[in-house]
Amino acid sequence: MDRPYVLLSCAMSVDGFIDDTTAERLLLSNDADFDRVDAVRADCDAILIGAETLRRDNPRLLVNSPERRAAREARGLPPYPLKVTITASGDLAPELRFWHHGGRKLVYAPDMAAAKLRQRLGSLAEVVPTGKTLTVADVLADLAARGTGKLMVEGGGTVHTQFLAAGLVDEIQLAVAPFFVGDPKAPKFVNPATFPDGPARRMTLAGVQAVGDMAVLRYLPASSAALSRGRSAA
Repeated sequence: MDRPYVLLSCAMSVDGFIDDTTAERLLLSNDADFDRVDAVRADCDAILIGAETLRRDNPRLLVNSPERRAAREARGLPPYPLKVTITASGDLAPELRFWHHGGRKLVYAPDMAAAKLRQRLGSLAEVVPTGKTLTVADVLADLAARGTGKLMVEGGGTVHTQFLAAGLVDEIQLAVAPFFVGDPKAPKFVNPATFPDGPARRMTLAGVQAVGDMAVLRYLPASSAALSRGRSAA
């Protein structure tokens, strides 16, 4: 296996924003969609989130359902997927909830940042140095070597952009909330970049689901291996 199957999951407003600019986290999903995401998490081997989102949202990133955790253990898996984050700066506080809930945690960082993180985090997480720079392709290769078959990427916009621009996403699940944010300073689903799945390379719409007042769109990028091997892994 050269890399895990990559499922990118995001909730956004109708105009493409994933948060607003207030101090409180903007809740885009409804209860039914939060439960849907919980089920997706339970079906994955690992969940990845970017450092900026960790600092901004301070999530625990768990499988919340006891029944789903029990079902994972019945399959011989740990109750929680491996939790992964990536950081260029190493500026991640040990007080973040991410480190203190769930099972194993991995942090990928360039060598200079990794040394600082090891001192800062201690036994809270395994820190993996990536050399002078950090690329998502290298992260995926290391996760595959550790036995990760299916990875869920949960943001934020910078991380979404890195994976999508590199053509390393097999499936996108977009949950669209029925309102607008309209703040040009708010974070969006992706940042400006050159994406392989542009107008000349349209993605496949593999499903549309109504989840309460939200629409969940499932896309298979043409730039990935999703069309040939993704359906069986989804």
